[in-house]
Amino acid sequence: MTEALYPPATREMAQKRRELAPAAEAAFNAFGKAVFAEGALPAKTKQIIAVAIAHVTQCPYCIKGHTKAALRAGATGEELMEAIWVAAEMRAGGAYAHAALMIDALAEDEKNDRTR
Repeated sequence: MTEALYPPATREMAQKRRELAPAAEAAFNAFGKAVFAEGALPAKTKQIIAVAIAHVTQCPYCIKGHTKAALRAGATGEELMEAIWVAAEMRAGGAYAHAALMIDALAEDEKNDRTR
């Protein structure tokens, strides 16, 4: 029998979180309801965004939960996968863009080598 990397989300786990920090749990739940409510962005769009971000933050609980919420809101598998590809490109783009820091450090090192 293999052991799961992450424990399954259970009612008992949720209850334990509530018991350990009830005020913070209530505030977090209220915040989530406000964030995912219909607004300038439709709830479906917000859930698609959440699925994409969950892949970047690599939260398995968020991936599962927001995928289910997105499907309930009317998202399709194609929309979710496309959003995940956008998130992947943005994450890769961040690494590519930060290469500027390495290039700057190389230039600084080369400048220091010339002045030694």
